[in-house]
Amino acid sequence: MLKSMLQAVSLPLALSSAQLLPESVQLPLVRECGPSSARVVCVERYASVMPYHFSREPIINDTEVQFGNTSVPNDPSFDLVSSANFVVFDAERALDILGDNPTYEVVLNVSNTPHEAPVYVPSLNKIFLNDLAATLSQLVIDLNNDPPTISDFTSDPPVLIPNGGTFHNGLIYWATAAGNTTAPGGEQRPGIVTLDPHTNKSTVLLNNFFGYYFNSLDDLTVDSNGVVWFTDTEYGYLFHASDTAPVLKPSTYRFDPKTGNVRVVEDTLTVPNGIALSSDGKHAYIGDTGAHTLENPAVNQKGPRTVYKFDVVDDGTNLCCRRPFYFSQDWLPDGLREARNGMVVIAAGSGVDVVDSFGQLVLRIQTDFMVQNFVWAGGELKDLWLTGNGKIARVKWELQGPVLT
Repeated sequence: MLKSMLQAVSLPLALSSAQLLPESVQLPLVRECGPSSARVVCVERYASVMPYHFSREPIINDTEVQFGNTSVPNDPSFDLVSSANFVVFDAERALDILGDNPTYEVVLNVSNTPHEAPVYVPSLNKIFLNDLAATLSQLVIDLNNDPPTISDFTSDPPVLIPNGGTFHNGLIYWATAAGNTTAPGGEQRPGIVTLDPHTNKSTVLLNNFFGYYFNSLDDLTVDSNGVVWFTDTEYGYLFHASDTAPVLKPSTYRFDPKTGNVRVVEDTLTVPNGIALSSDGKHAYIGDTGAHTLENPAVNQKGPRTVYKFDVVDDGTNLCCRRPFYFSQDWLPDGLREARNGMVVIAAGSGVDVVDSFGQLVLRIQTDFMVQNFVWAGGELKDLWLTGNGKIARVKWELQGPVLT
């Protein structure tokens, strides 16, 4: 059997490239499409049949290998993917999302470190976010200025390394990632903190699980009842932002600020990361970034990098029925949120994926920097601001963000 297999792969090299193409291949795989305001390309049938010989290298350490880096020498049209701002996989729906005049532009240059927890405050027309390399100061983008400006700010009392954020009832909710006994201004531990953006006052809502320190909160969302759902990882300690080793299993929690009750609702993911709830409160989406390690290689190509979908059950108090929702075709899924139309938007590597409520990829925004998170802003919530290493970019399109409460 082995001998016959070896003979099969040793076909004469004299065969022409045309003979090696699958008969079902339809070329070109990629074409320019959409408005001229941005570089938009459409991928036919998800490029599900490529001409031989094609290849895509695996992730090597922290080196991202994008879909557009796939080598397809027998179809020059595929080169269009790597230079596109928007890569369309489902033309009918994606072109409606992009609208008549989509744009992508880098608006601000920042330090080449992760930038997380972006939160838009509509009453101020400002975006609050955090440079994870900082300690007690955060950043604010003032959209009232043209062009927008960015500056430092420090809350009162200061907050140590917010890593996830959302807006609810006029307050910013932060998931904080670090704990330290010697932090300037006094000891802090990972937990949930609110910020009143008008007074700059911060308030700790949660800082322990029955006396145990949380490991390192990563992201959070708040449901219509004011209940906070959040993920707890070990990143803060692994990256030397906390002074205490983790004692809790990485898990997803539900916290009710009205009663103080906090409980685990999911503990099967390796590293629960981004989290979002559907607008009807029936489903939760949680990304697993267990493929990212501190070992060599830094990213395990075969490790967990999937967004999972759950049902919200038991009168809105628990999660069940985990199933794979979206396997990140590029890098790892980080921040994620649901758009107003029910699409799920996921920051993943050098770009952002837009998938429908069944996990089907509709389009991808491509950037030249690593994107950790994003937030909708502007009067109609149609401007998507992308935050990441070295740059902050803005996408103008027709996909609206969720209604802010």
